[in-house]
Amino acid sequence: MAKETLIASGTGRRKTAVAYVKLVKGDGKWLVNKTALEAYIPSEALRDYLKQPIGIAGYDLASVDVVAFAKGGGVSGQAGAIRHGLARALCAADANLRAALKKAGCLTRDSRMKERKKPGQPGARKRFQFSKR
Repeated sequence: MAKETLIASGTGRRKTAVAYVKLVKGDGKWLVNKTALEAYIPSEALRDYLKQPIGIAGYDLASVDVVAFAKGGGVSGQAGAIRHGLARALCAADANLRAALKKAGCLTRDSRMKERKKPGQPGARKRFQFSKR
């Protein structure tokens, strides 16, 4: 990819992960942090999950490369962030896809985060052992 011709871009988030996804003219390659998708996300289930917006949209990716930059969180959080960013990029490329992607829940940010540790406790919900005497 010498000269990238940007089609659309989107930012996705899940847990503490953030992903910037770009749709660029190309020949159907997937790159995540300058690495092939299969090498970066080894789980086939997670790869299918992050490709879900494309299946719903019925978008032809034979002439488009997907370039994503993900940071923060773990593999699962980054996969969810890439999915969210990809759905937003597809909406930016074609506004008619918005209704289908929204109905499938691809445009909804998964807001579940790790609960913070409270003061005077060993964890978020865990309490110290009760001692009567």
